[in-house]
Amino acid sequence: MTGLRWGILATGGIAGAFASDLRTAGLDLVAVGSRSQESADAFAARFDIPRAHPSYEALVSDPDVDIIYVSTPHPMHHENARLALEHGKHVLVEKAFTLNRAEAEDLQSLAAERGLLAMEAMWTRYLPHMVRIRELIADGVLGEIRAVTADHTQLLPTDPAHRLNALELGGGALLDLGIYPISFIWDILGAPTDIRAVGRLIDTGADSEVATVMTHEGGAVSTSLSSSRASGPNAAGILGTAARIEIDRVWYVPTTFRVILPDGTVQEEYVSEVDGRGMQYQAFAAERLVRDGILEGDILPIAESVAILGALDEIRAQIGVRYPREEA
Repeated sequence: MTGLRWGILATGGIAGAFASDLRTAGLDLVAVGSRSQESADAFAARFDIPRAHPSYEALVSDPDVDIIYVSTPHPMHHENARLALEHGKHVLVEKAFTLNRAEAEDLQSLAAERGLLAMEAMWTRYLPHMVRIRELIADGVLGEIRAVTADHTQLLPTDPAHRLNALELGGGALLDLGIYPISFIWDILGAPTDIRAVGRLIDTGADSEVATVMTHEGGAVSTSLSSSRASGPNAAGILGTAARIEIDRVWYVPTTFRVILPDGTVQEEYVSEVDGRGMQYQAFAAERLVRDGILEGDILPIAESVAILGALDEIRAQIGVRYPREEA
């Protein structure tokens, strides 16, 4: 590890999960910033963080912070990550990386200009079971991959004012839930050559269900489903000519998968053994990239995060979702 000193921007639930895993992994968490001193103090006390800042500006100005985890709601990612980059800090930005492709491109350009790492916190990609799945694919164990499928379906709050349902806060199933299967599919099959999407909207105009069918280079197909109104299997599968992989519920957290031959024989079963939630692996990756002087990640390059946001823009266009700030 590089000994990078971490700061956390915002103190919500996902920030707490990340802080807990940083502590589990023994990484150097030195500061937190919130919009109020009270919130920062409470978070710092909870996770034994030395410095608690009463504003995001104070956090990014802290000379003892090297990298900042941005954990605010989607519409704030661009502004908050830009603030950190302008103050010379590397950033790990909670997914979805930004609200849309234009914002992602701006951060990509700024990070390159400043010689800093900007990385999307799509933590699932870094989990040990996903590392093993990529190894199996690279070794040709599955043969030709013909199809990939994944869902992310949860029963979430229905209050119209909740951030998950409010368009002005980037609400909807796609950015909170759909980003997981879309990024997973991209990881396995690469960028789609064609996207078809359908969705269902709630009274606020946010999407409650989104389904996609995509075609990829070589003719492989993929399907995804996200829903914020019903809990489904949350499983994923990769179908190849020589074998298939079935990833158990819940596929996007540390879990079990099996490699199954066409005759039904289980060739391999993988069982995850992970301390905590597993968010530390993306932090390990960020520290490794900085240590090696690499500003474009390997497991999830920023260019790929930008392209995925472009795909999400296309999906939203097809289902009729537009965020208020995009109306200008």
